Amino acid sequence: MIPGGGQPNMQQLLQQAQKMQQDLAKAQEELAQTEVEGRSGGGLVQATVNGAGELRGLRIDPKAVDPEDTETLADLIVAAVQAANENAQTLQQQKLGPLAQGLGGGGGVPGLPF
Repeated sequence: MIPGGGQPNMQQLLQQAQKMQQDLAKAQEELAQTEVEGRSGGGLVQATVNGAGELRGLRIDPKAVDPEDTETLADLIVAAVQAANENAQTLQQQKLGPLAQGLGGGGGVPGLPF
């Protein structure tokens, strides 16, 4: 019920929900085209992911490549990808959080904790 005893306008509510869904879809599309980076080893390894968390690129400085110690390189790669994904999740929360909350929850958006 609306304060004052009136009934909610269902058509208006439906239009608001459709607009929020359109805004959410637009923000998700923008995220898919936005790239963020994560670095490890003081920048020796750099991972690039899009705002949806998809790995788009990986740069490895030749100084990080030691044929005798591939485990360290693997650890640096994992750390860089994790850092990039954390940055992507932060971006998702900034872009989609307010929209998803308007839909009454995470809105089916993976990675959003609400």
